[in-house]
Amino acid sequence: MSGRRRESPREQQHERQTDQLNPTRDLDAGRPTALKAHGVDRTVASGAPGLRPPSWDWSFAEDGALALDLATAWDEPWLNRRRGSATVRSMSAPVVTGRAVRLHDRRLQEEARRRRLAVLVVIALVALVTLLLTAFGGADTPVAPISAPASPTRLLPVGPPTAQVIAKLGTLHLELPVNQKRVTAIAYYGAANSALALSPVGTQANAGLLTRLLHKVVGGGAGNPRWYLLPGGQGPSTSALDVGAAPGTDVYAPVDGTIVGIGEVVLNGEVYGSQIEIQPTLSPSMVVSVSRLAVDPSLAVGAMVTAHGSRLGRVIDFSKVETQGLARYTNDAGNHVLLEVHPAATLNVR
Repeated sequence: MSGRRRESPREQQHERQTDQLNPTRDLDAGRPTALKAHGVDRTVASGAPGLRPPSWDWSFAEDGALALDLATAWDEPWLNRRRGSATVRSMSAPVVTGRAVRLHDRRLQEEARRRRLAVLVVIALVALVTLLLTAFGGADTPVAPISAPASPTRLLPVGPPTAQVIAKLGTLHLELPVNQKRVTAIAYYGAANSALALSPVGTQANAGLLTRLLHKVVGGGAGNPRWYLLPGGQGPSTSALDVGAAPGTDVYAPVDGTIVGIGEVVLNGEVYGSQIEIQPTLSPSMVVSVSRLAVDPSLAVGAMVTAHGSRLGRVIDFSKVETQGLARYTNDAGNHVLLEVHPAATLNVR
């Protein structure tokens, strides 16, 4: 047992004087003596950076200031961007979400739908105006001819026509004055004198759209012959009746009756054919006028004629005198024989 004095730190601590410092504890009791002799740690002596102090050894003044500096440095670019700094790049535009894209697409679709609706409304208005303009018209629109090209045999005799009523006026019936094989077209227009309006028999070939639809719904307007309505004239639109035929075609009486007048047709001071007036047997208060033909020399005033049996004369060529409206519906110049009905008291020979 050694006789060296044993160290008692706690007892010595109570025995030290007030002017003595607290003794330094040996924290490296297990380390070699040679290292203790240096008085400093080996890593410090070699110049290496010191170890981080333990978690319990934390200084509010130093570490708190360091944390504030780091937060300021981290937030400074954002602050500069908010203030419009020239050295820091500005923030990118906000990202468009899927909801915003869908809303934009929906607005574009609505605008496109409105444009399509506007176009459809304009088209509907144009169609309506066109429909109203052509509803009951059609007289000014040429229609393709329904007859075949003229044959060289058209001047050969074919005999009288088959009985066929083409127009009516009360109890008066006008029959076709030309053989059916020689007819090029039939048309009505307004006469320039006191001619009476006729009721056409058959179908209007150039009727308006609404008229054709009405005929399909309620009926009517069907059958033969097919006829056209021509523009012009001062009287009723159906007061003059043209029956087209080539020049030289035989013309027959349209009614049963008595010839009460034969006169000349004068145009621009020149004579172009003749006009025959027939007083119908069943309608003595009326006179049927047949003009634009060369009269048969055997006829005279007072002679009796029979419908579709008595020959009155031949069709003459008027193409050198005037432009004939019937030409738009035929394959020739539109030559024809003209039929009109007048009251007996107002008959005038032209």
